[in-house]
Amino acid sequence: MKSFRIFITSLTCIAWSLCGEEVKKEGSLHDFMAVSISGEDIPLSDFAGKIVLIVNVASECGVTDQYEVLQALYEVLQDRDFTILGFPTNEFGGQEPGTNKEIAAFCKREYSVTFPMFAKIETNGDNQLPLFRYLTSAENPDQVGPVGWNFEKFLIGRDGKLLRRFGSNIEPDSEEMIEALKEALKEEE
Repeated sequence: MKSFRIFITSLTCIAWSLCGEEVKKEGSLHDFMAVSISGEDIPLSDFAGKIVLIVNVASECGVTDQYEVLQALYEVLQDRDFTILGFPTNEFGGQEPGTNKEIAAFCKREYSVTFPMFAKIETNGDNQLPLFRYLTSAENPDQVGPVGWNFEKFLIGRDGKLLRRFGSNIEPDSEEMIEALKEALKEEE
């Protein structure tokens, strides 16, 4: 009987290991890698010491004009060790159908985007980027769970920990967002 229990325990452990990567609730942004929109592997530890705003973006969304305000924030705050990381996704209404090259061209042409952009990803589901697995499960005062739409925003502290999460209905220049940015920049200096 004892050997049967050991056998079942072993099978259970093997099954769990085959079920995919464990949801990482601890850790930080700095533990992950991502692919830039031009195809380079980028260790996100490159952003250690910065306040980071991660945004899942799309070119054909009703709130795509948030790119304009995001770029303005980036231009004003980048000298204070602030950056924005844009992650295109096509999973919400098929609103980012282009290739990485087309997305990069659109961002430059329409909004003069100069903040770092990354390759198209999935923010939810079986092919979810591990970074977004962390972001959607990490404790924060706003919400935990799947990304609901394009242009959700994740505010990350200098230590790489998630500070706040904002839905797509929260404009990047809203009072709530500006106050959170001021607080993050002030607290972390």
